[in-house]
Amino acid sequence: MPFGGGNKCGCCQKTVYFAEEVQCEGKSWHKSCFLCMVCKKNLDSTTVAVHVDEIYCKSCYGKKYGPKGYGFGGGAGTLSMDTGEGLGIKPEGPAPHRPTNNPNTSKFAQKPAGSDVCPRCGKTVYAAEKVIGAGNSWHKACFRCAKCGKGLESTTVADRDGEVYCKGCYAKNFGPKGFGFGQGAGALAHSQ
Repeated sequence: MPFGGGNKCGCCQKTVYFAEEVQCEGKSWHKSCFLCMVCKKNLDSTTVAVHVDEIYCKSCYGKKYGPKGYGFGGGAGTLSMDTGEGLGIKPEGPAPHRPTNNPNTSKFAQKPAGSDVCPRCGKTVYAAEKVIGAGNSWHKACFRCAKCGKGLESTTVADRDGEVYCKGCYAKNFGPKGFGFGQGAGALAHSQ
């Protein structure tokens, strides 16, 4: 305890007296200073997330320091358009979609000297970024539908002639056509 009565607050650096003290990660805080650094919500032991000397609510911490990309939404199937710019995160623009330029349509094509090459971009695929689908190794960023560019997973991929598609685009382009094969729930599609 420093000379002068009590520990210093992790936020305002003023003396924290016992009656107003909240402790977190070995530091003392005033109850009124124990707030999220971004949204200023009051925190407690169940809602605080610490990063170095900064405190956040779990939501802001996740947006600022959590995983980014496909599959890391806000939970319960939500889609968030928050890019995190308010947290100092620079949003990355989506890479332009490029269809595969692989002339070999065989699923079992030989790979040169044991190294995997992504069929979409033609670059080497290393183990940390490898996704296997349609008999090939892909970069996670390249494993997208050839028609709409949607990110794919093992449960949503369909392949044809060495190319990968989401189930929706595959059904539209290669599925059955004609009366009774609408887009679902008894829909009839009239095409000319």
